[in-house]
Amino acid sequence: MTAFIEATSPHVMNTYGRVPIALSHGQGCHVWDVNEKLYLDALAGIAVNTLGHNHPKLVSALQEQLTQLIHTSNYYHVPHQETLAAKLVALTGMSNVFFCNSGLEANEAALKMARKYGHDKGIERAEVVVYEKAFHGRSIATLSATGNPKIQAGFAPLVEGFIRVPKDDIEALKKATEGNPNITAVFLETIQGEGGLHPMRLEYLQQVRQLCDERGWLLMIDEVQTGVGRTGKWFAHQWAGIVPDVMTLAKGLGSGVPVGALVAGPKAAHVLQPGNHGSTFGGNPLAMRACVETLSIIEEEGLLDNAAKVGAYLKNSLQQALGHVEGVTDVRGMGLMIGVELAKPCGALVGVAADSGLLISVTADSVIRLVPPLILTEAEADSIVALLTPLVKAFLAA
Repeated sequence: MTAFIEATSPHVMNTYGRVPIALSHGQGCHVWDVNEKLYLDALAGIAVNTLGHNHPKLVSALQEQLTQLIHTSNYYHVPHQETLAAKLVALTGMSNVFFCNSGLEANEAALKMARKYGHDKGIERAEVVVYEKAFHGRSIATLSATGNPKIQAGFAPLVEGFIRVPKDDIEALKKATEGNPNITAVFLETIQGEGGLHPMRLEYLQQVRQLCDERGWLLMIDEVQTGVGRTGKWFAHQWAGIVPDVMTLAKGLGSGVPVGALVAGPKAAHVLQPGNHGSTFGGNPLAMRACVETLSIIEEEGLLDNAAKVGAYLKNSLQQALGHVEGVTDVRGMGLMIGVELAKPCGALVGVAADSGLLISVTADSVIRLVPPLILTEAEADSIVALLTPLVKAFLAA
């Protein structure tokens, strides 16, 4: 069993159901705790540590940046903001970028943009279409856009102005918005990460893009968890061959350094003007350097192809090992974003897996989430399967 590690202070607010381990250091896809126990990291800080741990090129760049500037403010130009924004525009085919600190902040900015877009068109009560099982954050606005009554409980009254529909049903979307002149945007995740690793059908994404074009709505895509190579393309919506009007990024963009981004296309590029939105820490030199280096390393090391190849290998291996096991209802995902759904709640597996030296998470109560670093090898994928398979079988048999 993993040795119990007490909190260093009783004063940290009790908002997380933590596993009783404290991590000390890492290398590649492995981390060690303060007792020198080794773990294979199949969680990557919840899809954050894109390059794994202690990547030499990233560490060197950040060390250099620390000796120059960590923070200035957005009163001044930040050269790495310009470099990163230009790179994101080139990768997306969009127009401009606003930088913040997290996925929640990026999504909050997107919702403000949707409302301002409506007001600029004379719509006083702007409304946004969102989805069942969606997750966009835990601020009051993003929580209101989220489709999970369990995490909304206790925080009423929620923000109004959201219309909720099921995924992959274009007729349901049309019916829910029929005759409503107040719709300004559709806000979706290409893969519902917190909602249970449910990908949207590519055809459906194309249908929504067409509908937004026909009705003058913004198509806003939350790529906070799926972006920056996680699925084997830079952004998961690119599998459908579409371009959104608004896209949000965070998590893997800085490979561990907190950052968020709102990317806008021509339809939305000029909605936010000076005084409409801002951020004290957003776009600071340290975070921007982390992002620029992360994107550069992804290209240099071919990590998009690696995510697609090793992700397919891992999913296929899990399907072979667990697909026939009674109580395993599905193995799904894209690239290195994979969910193993069980027929019963399995949150206890997070601690059990850690005891066995594997870091995972459980989302939507019954879905094991695997989002390892994009540097994962096939040998490490084999290790994930070898560690996870007996734990799942024993858990289901209990």
